[in-house]
Amino acid sequence: MKNYLLFLVVFFAQTVLHGAEKEIIPSTLTDVTVYTQGAQLYQRANYSVKPGITELIIEGISPYIDTKSIQVKATGSVVILDSKYSIFYPKPETIVTELPSKTKREIQLVEDSIRLVQFDIQEIQDEIDVLNATKTILSNNGAVRGQGKVNDSINLLKQTIDYYQLKMVEINKKLSSLQRRKTEKVSKKTKLEERLIKLRQHEGSSNKNPDANEPSHRIAVTVSAKELASGKITISYVVSTAGWVPMYDLRSDGLTSKINLTYKANVYQNSGLDWENVKLSISTNDPYQNKTKPTLHPWYIDYYTHYRNRQQSNAPAAMRKELEETAVMGYSNAMPVTAEDFEKDSRSSADFVQVMRQLTAAEFKIDLPYSIKSDNEQHMVLINVSDLEANYTYYSVPKLDNGVYLVAEITNLNELGLVPASANIFFDGSYVGETYIDPTAMEDTLTLSLGRDPNLQVKRILLKEESKEKVIGDKKERTMSYSFEVRNGKATAVDLVILDQVPLTQNADITIEKVNLDHGKYEESTGIVEWRMSIKSKETKKHYFSFRVKHAKDKMVQL
Repeated sequence: MKNYLLFLVVFFAQTVLHGAEKEIIPSTLTDVTVYTQGAQLYQRANYSVKPGITELIIEGISPYIDTKSIQVKATGSVVILDSKYSIFYPKPETIVTELPSKTKREIQLVEDSIRLVQFDIQEIQDEIDVLNATKTILSNNGAVRGQGKVNDSINLLKQTIDYYQLKMVEINKKLSSLQRRKTEKVSKKTKLEERLIKLRQHEGSSNKNPDANEPSHRIAVTVSAKELASGKITISYVVSTAGWVPMYDLRSDGLTSKINLTYKANVYQNSGLDWENVKLSISTNDPYQNKTKPTLHPWYIDYYTHYRNRQQSNAPAAMRKELEETAVMGYSNAMPVTAEDFEKDSRSSADFVQVMRQLTAAEFKIDLPYSIKSDNEQHMVLINVSDLEANYTYYSVPKLDNGVYLVAEITNLNELGLVPASANIFFDGSYVGETYIDPTAMEDTLTLSLGRDPNLQVKRILLKEESKEKVIGDKKERTMSYSFEVRNGKATAVDLVILDQVPLTQNADITIEKVNLDHGKYEESTGIVEWRMSIKSKETKKHYFSFRVKHAKDKMVQL
């Protein structure tokens, strides 16, 4: 009985919908939310319906729509019964029984092109999968997670950090390039498929152009009304052929304690619709990223039997070697960003941005209208301009470089909604260089090196008279003594940090003794000695530093 009633309900609903009046209404694109990959489009249309069931057909929909993302809202005294996406192909004006040979040949060429593009897309996706797998191996390596004995060796730790930093930046750049290429290939394939459909619809008339009958992409919304009703209907959906690339500028004039951060987005779109005077929002969300939490399954172990993993054995030899080497490589510190200079007596577009905090992403609503063509070209959108508190300190490592470098330390970046991106650094009106910011791996403090100050001078001198070498029994004892002199040629006092080091050893036969650190702060795990001082204008300061090494007299130790 229940099944029978359900059948009647479904049958009645289908009958009503089939007999509904149809009305085609134009729509206007009003709002766009751009994600790191993809964009959500909002279109609005006015409607007016009679009592009963009406199917409102909204035209002007992007051909790259993700049908699973369609949402419909309406004002007025109506009930929304159904919504669906469809493509309307205009009926040809003439009918022939067979396509002309010229059209057949063109169809064959288009089909061949589609197959080639599909192979290109698969090849790019294979490269993306390999790079993502490599990133996973790097991130899960024991050295990165603080496991194993890599931290016991300074040289190995340095090699680990340098390797991880180099490889991750390289992989991220490759992934960005591959994603862009894949998007372009997918767009090309879609256009070829549309061309193929038009050619197959072509009726062979020698004076007829298949482009004359363009397909119309639609969303049909079925509504029910008890009386005459009118209002507005809003639809939204996601397209994959859009996105934005973040970029930062960090600027310091060296005269104040603030760093100016400019947060920019290079927006691109190839949705098939031109965005004309739309309200734009920039979101750090990625709707195509996996949203399902991982689940652990039972872990069964057994005695090991040697065999080659099929996927790894099929990989090129160079790739297998690289994957094996990453097992001992590690992780690097995140790098900083930069800010662009805007005239203080005028308002920038960043003044019209509202930051909307979400649970898992940040969204920036821009109150200025934007127009962006569907040409896949990048268009710069200013997200935010902030003045950040910074502490300025001068650093010097005279063992490696007699220069003194100005460093800015920035804190409290969590509220800015930053995402990993490259950054340009400007100091005192000059371009300093480029760096990379990764907020997911960044420490509480972001450190920026702003360049060398020629008005501060440091000299490190080996004191030969105090540096002695003698033999005691079967041991050789060597004492190394240094002095460094600091002179402040600036018109103001400065705070300065000087770094040097005492050697370390893992050989129990070698003994290292700190003789004189002259009030320097010593770090046991690294051997680094740090002196912090304040130097007045035109003042000169001296510090002394020495250590002693004992080792077997018949063996060499390089100092």
